[in-house]
Amino acid sequence: MFKHRKFLSNVDHDAVVGAIAAAEKQSSGQIRLFITHKRVDDPVAAAERHFHRLGLTDTHHRNAIFLFISPASRKFAVLGDEGIHEKAGAAAWQEIGAALEGHFRKGEFTAGLIAAIDRAGALLAVHYPPTPDAVNELPDDIETD
Repeated sequence: MFKHRKFLSNVDHDAVVGAIAAAEKQSSGQIRLFITHKRVDDPVAAAERHFHRLGLTDTHHRNAIFLFISPASRKFAVLGDEGIHEKAGAAAWQEIGAALEGHFRKGEFTAGLIAAIDRAGALLAVHYPPTPDAVNELPDDIETD
């Protein structure tokens, strides 16, 4: 992977944000993407800290999915809040992670993010279909530090 700033410059921001919005329209769930410029030894622990700080545990159904990327460390984590985790299990996060990793290894950063977002959206759609009163509870934009 590239260093943080180069990684970000190789990501089509609008396409990724559009993918998040499109994926969320298929369900009543939420998807957040965070890209850190910091090196991390344990991406899951780092992701958990940001997960709580960004309010992913505050969604109505506790059904947020979080993609945490550390280009400087060449590591990532995929987390789901308790509602979606109870329904989908750890295998779902591994599957989404595999989609990311396959594209990232080929230098296809935007494609990897979109593939992971699409998979997360499909998973949310199965377990949390859209409802007439569903609202976008979290920003769709890419969060960075």
